[in-house]
Amino acid sequence: MAAASAAMVSASPAEGIQPLSKIAIHKATVELHGSAYVRVTPALLGDQGEDTVWVTVKYGWENPSSDDWIAVFSPADFISGSCPNPRRNADEPGLCTAPIKYQYANYSANYRYWGKGTIRFQIINQRSDFSFALFTGGFENPKLVAVSKAVAFKNPNAPVFPRLAQGKTHDEMTVTCPKTREAHERGSWYTYKSGHELSDGTMVWGKSYTFRAPPTPGQNSLQRIIVFGDMGKAERDGSNEFANYQPGSLNTTDTLVKDLDNYDIVFHIGDMPYANGYLSQWDQFTAQVAPISARKPYMVASGNHERDWPNTGGFFDVKDSGGECGVPAETMYYYPAENRANFWYKVDYGMFRFCVADTGHDWREGTPQHKFIEECLSTVDRKHQPWLIFAAHRVLGYSSNAWYAAEGSFEEPEGRESLQKLWQRYRVDMAFFGHVHNYERTCPLYQSQCVTGERSHYSGTMNGTIFVVGGGGGSHLSSYTTAIPRWSVFRDQDYGFVKLTAFNHSSLLFEYKKSSDGNVYDSFTVDRDYRDVLSCVHDSCFPTTLAL
Repeated sequence: MAAASAAMVSASPAEGIQPLSKIAIHKATVELHGSAYVRVTPALLGDQGEDTVWVTVKYGWENPSSDDWIAVFSPADFISGSCPNPRRNADEPGLCTAPIKYQYANYSANYRYWGKGTIRFQIINQRSDFSFALFTGGFENPKLVAVSKAVAFKNPNAPVFPRLAQGKTHDEMTVTCPKTREAHERGSWYTYKSGHELSDGTMVWGKSYTFRAPPTPGQNSLQRIIVFGDMGKAERDGSNEFANYQPGSLNTTDTLVKDLDNYDIVFHIGDMPYANGYLSQWDQFTAQVAPISARKPYMVASGNHERDWPNTGGFFDVKDSGGECGVPAETMYYYPAENRANFWYKVDYGMFRFCVADTGHDWREGTPQHKFIEECLSTVDRKHQPWLIFAAHRVLGYSSNAWYAAEGSFEEPEGRESLQKLWQRYRVDMAFFGHVHNYERTCPLYQSQCVTGERSHYSGTMNGTIFVVGGGGGSHLSSYTTAIPRWSVFRDQDYGFVKLTAFNHSSLLFEYKKSSDGNVYDSFTVDRDYRDVLSCVHDSCFPTTLAL
């Protein structure tokens, strides 16, 4: 039977502060000043079809201060009197939206001395126009003193930043992007583009992209998979929106973009933009990863910063999602779940089966998710899909992170108690987790004991599961406990990702790469055949007989 369904409180990484939340929008006042100005060039954005552009912002006024700042707003009408829902009384905020990013005015040299400056912003097509504003009073008491004229993209309705994902079957590829799509087959490669139908019946088309058809279940071919979590997003224009929040995010993105031809599918196992309720950040994130997601299936898992909020049916009684409750994640990214409200699903990719769990919902014995996990693990044909992978966001396996060690469990509360029997019974090769912002690999484990002393090459029967924390995608790093547990084989407090390469049904290469240079810092190999998978191990023996 399921254990009591009371929401749980879990330790989490030492949280950075969502930079946009520092701005006291509710205290903002509008005091436009005759000496203040903000001018933006160009006024027409993307006139050559670009979806990302740079603009130059010139500004100034007669009372410059070190806490003055320049903000970017979209839509351009952000002053309450011109908003779609203007304020009804004096107690309501003078602004109706938060900015999408900002920079301090004194980023421009000599601003405090001359009272004028110039900075540049990178802008993406977010389906609406933009304006730029000069504030004084810092973030605690923001006072609007100047605002620019609106600037806009030539085609604000053009579909941008598509996201590929594998569907519920191996021969289905989904594209998350507005409205109509066109696709053309060329052997195993497909070219596609997305379009948006305007009210007058005309079509606005986005860019063309290509992707390769995924392998059929059991297909014996080279298959390469990327796994990481907790990436976040960052700004290339120096906006201090995420200056100390997700510093490794761009390194991970850029390294994967450079290596695009050398992997086939991506699993981002939770904590995507850390938007925390600021919807514009989802657009910014999709733009950042678009060079990857437009060409490779980009599979996602639900993290605490996507789902967790008190009294919403989740498992953890914390406010990590900023009130999003999973809605933007479920809308912006496709995942092949039977029920979209439940962020758990399976993916058959060639010789791999991935069972992706949702740690925002109860996974314990007797729950719907536990039933799904067992069904996913038990129904795979290991002769054709020998590589069985479990993945989730919060650590349901093992981590020597400092706060888990302080609790004495090296896991989330009740994390592995209901699952280790399943991992062992169905011979799960590896279990991946994020949430902890570092990298760690264990020995093959069962019930907290290493089942072999080998560290770099495994052959024959595995006897246990290798647990991997891969939460170093980009967010602020987490520390380890000083004492290293016996089961911890390799730890790295840095940004990085994992690459799995299956050469055939018998040979697999595991690599951990740092985002800073793309080089390999930890690796191991697995060599075995079908008989090794079927061999009896402790607490696991398949009810079949292998005919030799």
